[in-house]
Amino acid sequence: MHRASAVMVLAAVVAGATAGCADVEGLKDDGDLGTAHAPQTLWKDVRPSAPPPGQESGTAAVVPGLPEVTGGDMRGVDALAVVRADITSAAEQDGGTGRLVDPRAVQRLALCTDAPDGGPDCPVRPAALHDVTGDGKAELITALDVDGRISELRVYTVRADGAVTRILSRRGVLEGVEVAAEHLAVREPTSNPRYISVSDYVWDPKAGIMNLSQLTLDECLALSDTPLSPDRSRCAR
Repeated sequence: MHRASAVMVLAAVVAGATAGCADVEGLKDDGDLGTAHAPQTLWKDVRPSAPPPGQESGTAAVVPGLPEVTGGDMRGVDALAVVRADITSAAEQDGGTGRLVDPRAVQRLALCTDAPDGGPDCPVRPAALHDVTGDGKAELITALDVDGRISELRVYTVRADGAVTRILSRRGVLEGVEVAAEHLAVREPTSNPRYISVSDYVWDPKAGIMNLSQLTLDECLALSDTPLSPDRSRCAR
């Protein structure tokens, strides 16, 4: 092919490619793809009131009424006593508004007995001990199941003065809770059954709490898919 002819053919292909997309039948026009619009802020003049002092769910809180813990480690601490003291105190602070704890939680705790594990009807999950602050000492991770779906997740540590302190409070549908390399990941279902949300919490030494560091969506596997990979979930509900 002569050079002039090749240039003409290339020019024709480029011109045609800008007019549409190619398929098995040739080129076709995609039509008007719409116009991008800037987001509109709804209710921009309405702002929520600040929470009263002591009712910020994202702050650390010393659990009242508990003895000082020596050694700075939650190992050997009565997990049920910690949860009882914390839930009772939180319920009194928020006055039943549900800001700090589900109003039903105190009633659920009444099902626990004096048995070491709280008895067969106790809604407090078995204590998990993991170092999530990086100081080599174990924190206490547990949850109170309010009903068949909603739970109150809690993480506690020991301050330098021996006070038991809540460093994470989270209410939600706990599809899964994972601990790895001082990260605490909370998996919860979303409105889209294809995805599950994953909230990753890490220790913030300046704030003295477990802070949200990343929020992602994880794709759910079909119930027939096997096996599960470590970073994906089967969403059954």
